[in-house]
Amino acid sequence: MKVPVLLIACSLMLVQQVAAQAPLLVYTDDLVNEFQSWGAAAINVSGTYGGSNCISVSATNGQALWLEHSDFSTTPYANLRFSINGGSGGGQLIRVFGMLDGNGQPFCTLNTLSPNAWVTFTIPLAALGMVDHPNCDGFSLQLTGAGSSNTFYVAGVQLGAVPAPALLHIGVNAANAIRVADPRWFGINTAVWDNYLDSPETISELKEVGFQFLRFPGGSLSDDYHWASNTTDSNTWQWATPFSSFAQMATKIAARVLLTANYGTGSPAEAAAWVENSNVTHRNGFKYWEIGNEEYGAWETDSNLYPHDPFTYATRARDYIQQMKAVDPTIKAGVVVTTGEDSYANGYTSHPATNSATGQVHYGWTPVLLSTLRELGVTPDFAIYHWYPEYTDSESDPFLLQGATNWMGDALDLRGQINHYFGAGGSNIELLVTENNSNSGQQGKQSVSLVNALYYAESLGQLAKTEFNSLVWWDLRNGVDLTGNMDPSLYGWRLYGDLGLINGLGTTLSNRYP
Repeated sequence: MKVPVLLIACSLMLVQQVAAQAPLLVYTDDLVNEFQSWGAAAINVSGTYGGSNCISVSATNGQALWLEHSDFSTTPYANLRFSINGGSGGGQLIRVFGMLDGNGQPFCTLNTLSPNAWVTFTIPLAALGMVDHPNCDGFSLQLTGAGSSNTFYVAGVQLGAVPAPALLHIGVNAANAIRVADPRWFGINTAVWDNYLDSPETISELKEVGFQFLRFPGGSLSDDYHWASNTTDSNTWQWATPFSSFAQMATKIAARVLLTANYGTGSPAEAAAWVENSNVTHRNGFKYWEIGNEEYGAWETDSNLYPHDPFTYATRARDYIQQMKAVDPTIKAGVVVTTGEDSYANGYTSHPATNSATGQVHYGWTPVLLSTLRELGVTPDFAIYHWYPEYTDSESDPFLLQGATNWMGDALDLRGQINHYFGAGGSNIELLVTENNSNSGQQGKQSVSLVNALYYAESLGQLAKTEFNSLVWWDLRNGVDLTGNMDPSLYGWRLYGDLGLINGLGTTLSNRYP
């Protein structure tokens, strides 16, 4: 059923205001929330002084401690707060300034540091010219006068939050629909390793939650998976759930289906045989077919002579699409893309792609792929995009909740590349997100906390304001990970990670993470 989505932006205004009530921790007993220590000074982030854990900075005049972070917005924050100690000598002069895209902004000079004394400073961001900037990449403490010692110590660094408003008004215009909700927004990845995928409990769960779009057979494994034998190249045993069982389950809940054909070790003929088995022999009518998983990435299996090469991928994608559609002309076939004109060139320079708007040449994955497909006269039905805002040990609760704001920029980036490298014939190429979750690396406590659930809701809400026509969350059942980030700065009590919606511990088949 399609329903209108009404002024989604109104509800998200409330989320931003509420989030602004919490400070952003930078350094507690260690750097947290993805901050790093940069700068030419000698820096020890695990130092101690006077019984306090701190950052030890030994610098010559002009050198600085740069507490660096990838671009983030300062809108929710009001001040920079930290404690500083001049050590045994004292007398140092310190400048404090913010950084925007690597460039220093107006500075404040602290009072001369006293020896052996911790002093706490709270500097308004307005004094640093850092109010309401979307591109802050950190703050620096620069030594400009050494006094009797060139070593000082810093602790307790945080950005103080803008005070919450006493009263917040939210207006909703129910007559103004932003767009019609696409059933494919409510998607979930499923996988061959799931022993219980076709169980009554799973079917009941999927119906209750309301997932209407299922992806199979399982991310990167798709590039090593052979559907007919239910095996991968690295094993002779069969996986837990064959395609036939998945198809029966998907049919029972009347879900739309997205299947990922094996590009890494498979062939167009194998993919076409899969289409024939599914849609001709068994009349499943499964509409959506991907040509491989994240083929631009070195983590994917790719047995081609030129692995992870956008030109090779484009020429082979043509063969996949032609042979698959020869079996069933009604299917829709998609190709893998990524943002950024220079992203994932992977060292290949034999096939330059020219941006029709700027005249500049680029070698990135998406420009070369789209230009080659245009030259081959092949138009894919959709472009496949994946997004995980974090990677192993970089987790941050506040930045994750802000990370969902990427969708509009990513949609504009991809549509711009389609326009500039494929041309007018690409106007009907849909944009589909077929993987999204918080972290693409090793999983820690954040993945099974309320924070990740809030990210999922925010991600869907932000995506709904764009032209992306699907969001397929990773994953239904994924398994427990004990190797991820369990830092106490992250909310949550479970000392393990899991990207699955259903708990990987125990034998209860419907134990969702609360």
